[in-house]
Amino acid sequence: MVKLTKLIDDSTLVAPGAKSELRKRVTVADDILPEREAAEEATKENAKAIDALQDALWAERHRSLLVILQGIDTSGKDGTVRAVFNRCGPLGVSVTPFGRPSDEELAHDFLWRIHMAAPKKGVIGVFNRSQYEDVLVVKVRGLAPADVIEQRYDQINAFEKHLHDNGTRVLKFMLNISKDEQRERLQARLDDPQKNWKFNASDLEDRKLWDDYAKAYETVLDRCSTEHAPWRVVPADRKWQRNAIVSAVVRKALEDMAPVYPKPDWKASDFQIT
Repeated sequence: MVKLTKLIDDSTLVAPGAKSELRKRVTVADDILPEREAAEEATKENAKAIDALQDALWAERHRSLLVILQGIDTSGKDGTVRAVFNRCGPLGVSVTPFGRPSDEELAHDFLWRIHMAAPKKGVIGVFNRSQYEDVLVVKVRGLAPADVIEQRYDQINAFEKHLHDNGTRVLKFMLNISKDEQRERLQARLDDPQKNWKFNASDLEDRKLWDDYAKAYETVLDRCSTEHAPWRVVPADRKWQRNAIVSAVVRKALEDMAPVYPKPDWKASDFQIT
C-alpha cells in the first residue's frame, strides 16, 4: 500500500507552482497498475477500509473530507463514485452532482451553491463536478467576462484554504481520458439501447472544443494546485486503473487523518439491559 501510494503520488500529483503539462500526461497507468485482477482487488480492499475509516470519522465528528472529481464527458466520475464509496453507508457520505446552475444559484456568487454543499463535520462529501466548472465550461463557452473568470482562480484557492483551515481535507482528481477513448464511450452510448439515456447531443459540441478544454484544464491545474489542496491527474482510459488510484489516495488521506471513536463519559457496567 505504501509503495503503491508513493508511485501514485509521483505519477499523478501536480506539484504546487509547477506546470501540469496536461497534454503530455498519460491516460493509461500501466506503469503503476499493469494487472487488472490485482487492481480490482486493491479497489475492493480500499473501499472496505474507506468504509471503516468513514464510520470512525462520522462517530468523531470533528473533521470532514471533500473529494472533488473533474473530467470531460465520459471520463467516469459516476463510475468512480460507485467503485470507491460503494461499501459506505449513506449516513456519512454525501454526493453532489453540479449541473447547470438554477436561477436561484445564479442570483448569488458562483461559490454560494458550492459552499452550501460542503460536507459537515464527520462526513465525506463527493463533488461530481464542482466550483471548477466556473473556470472551465464558463471559460470555454464564454459565459462570463474574461476579467470575472480571471479573478475566480484566487477566489477558489481562498475558498479551499478556508475549508482546510476549518477541518475539511480537500482531495482533487482530474480524470484524464484520451480523445479516442471518449469516442468509444460516446459510441457505446449510442449502440446500447440501455445506455441511450446517457447520451447528450451537447457532448458532441463539447468534443469539438477538446483543445480549448485541455487549455482551460491546464490553467486550472497550474493555478489551483496548492499545498492545502493539490490536484492529481488520474489516467482514466482504463476504469479499473482509475478506480484503484482514486481509492488508494482516498484511503491514504483518511488513514493520515486517523479518526478515532470517541470515548463515552459513562461505563458500560453502569447499565443493565432488562
